[in-house]
Amino acid sequence: MPRTKKPKPVHYAEDFGLDVLSGDDDMFRWFLLAYLFGKPIQASVAAQTWRIFMDRKIDTPWAILKLPPRKLVHLLDEGKYTRYDEVTARALRICMQQLVDDYEGSLWLLFESSMDEDEFSKRLQRFYGVGPKTAEIFMRETEELFARRVE
Repeated sequence: MPRTKKPKPVHYAEDFGLDVLSGDDDMFRWFLLAYLFGKPIQASVAAQTWRIFMDRKIDTPWAILKLPPRKLVHLLDEGKYTRYDEVTARALRICMQQLVDDYEGSLWLLFESSMDEDEFSKRLQRFYGVGPKTAEIFMRETEELFARRVE
């Protein structure tokens, strides 16, 4: 009998107390969570790691960049990213630096400068470590922003 794959859980920002439409703070927090969810690791590990970041107030691109690399690796280890700690830490730092350099650290600015959802997705995927899956997870919460533009 063929084994059927269990569907992956679908997560939403509100499940984590986030209102992405409220502005940059929650939009970034959701982006960080989507970034972690988009990696080949259990969703529970990604969520647990994200909560560690939030508890420590590491919830902006600047806060991540300010952390010494070893400290970032340690936080990922604490969240059980043991096999992917170094790779994820490096990727996160590169991605955060791109966000700061290209959009002043603001995903809202990235949204504002994108003509439509397709362009927004392409711009997101220019960030190091952000592929189609991460963009898809993140953009589930931004659809309403684009709908508002049409109204």
